[in-house]
Amino acid sequence: MRVRVLERAAAIQPAGAGLALQPNAITVLARLGLDDAVAAAGAALSRAVLLDPSGRSLGPETRFDRIFEGTAARVVALHRARLHDVLLAAAGGDVVRTGVRVTGYEQSADHVTVAGDDGTRLDTELLVGADGLHSAVRAQLTGHREPRYAGYTSWRGVTPAGSVTPPDRVTETWGRGERFGVVDIGFGEIYWFAVADAPAGGTDGHVRAELMARFGQWHDPVPAVLRATPADRILRTDIFDRDPIERWHDRRVVLLGDAAHPMTPNLGQGAAQAIEDAGALADSLAANRTVEDALASYEAVRVPRTRSFVLASRRFGNVAQWRHPLAVAARDLAMRLTPERVLIAQARRMLST
Repeated sequence: MRVRVLERAAAIQPAGAGLALQPNAITVLARLGLDDAVAAAGAALSRAVLLDPSGRSLGPETRFDRIFEGTAARVVALHRARLHDVLLAAAGGDVVRTGVRVTGYEQSADHVTVAGDDGTRLDTELLVGADGLHSAVRAQLTGHREPRYAGYTSWRGVTPAGSVTPPDRVTETWGRGERFGVVDIGFGEIYWFAVADAPAGGTDGHVRAELMARFGQWHDPVPAVLRATPADRILRTDIFDRDPIERWHDRRVVLLGDAAHPMTPNLGQGAAQAIEDAGALADSLAANRTVEDALASYEAVRVPRTRSFVLASRRFGNVAQWRHPLAVAARDLAMRLTPERVLIAQARRMLST
């Protein structure tokens, strides 16, 4: 298939922070022969644990090899820019055209005309709207609706190489209406994220000082990670999702990734579900005689699965953000009393494709 990607950014350059690709995403990348390249661009993760702000464990440490026993699956954390590099190298530099924001489309029985904000008009047989939370393609296909604010905002950053010793396990720490996660992404860098209840649209004055005021008394290495990260490398993002929808396509136009099913990041599955979408769409296009049949097949496979992730991530975030002292105490006790075998069974059910 001949593909053209219209990218709104003016140039392809390092962007974002880190992400962890779980085995369901790595499996799709392996079919493209990209799993080893992705692994080499980041760090393999083996263990994870929930903590409270003092550093005490909230339940058993999770070993990923126990979740994925008997498979070659792996969990890889990496800088988003390094994942972009791997994908761009595989796709070829002439596939992506930068500086074009898609504003809409027109379609007939046998083609789609895509319109860009720079006057571009591109005729194609299929338009895949992968243009994110505020997708113009989705707005035209389903009608414009504002996304749902989750009630909390996030900060993300990456420490400079060698500034803090990378941890030997993934940690996520739960407080009262606040969370902090720390992940090794290789090359001596640490990806971290912080979450806190806040009104939408908030801004920071002195972002690092304000984060230190929130998290500076939490367990190591949280304060060190914050001190090491330059303020201009800290990104603040309000957390949104959308209620699941049943129809992602109309004739020769289809949605993918956050344009179709934006979800909160609480399960770490946003990127993985977009990658799953891409694999399923490719399979459907290869297996069906017409574009319409392919898109209907893709939709039938992906809508139920992504719906479960959107709603599960929303529920998980609601519990993780509890603030009332009694609710937090009950939550933390329940986590400590949950056997590892239950956590493993839940993770296997969630990730099975």
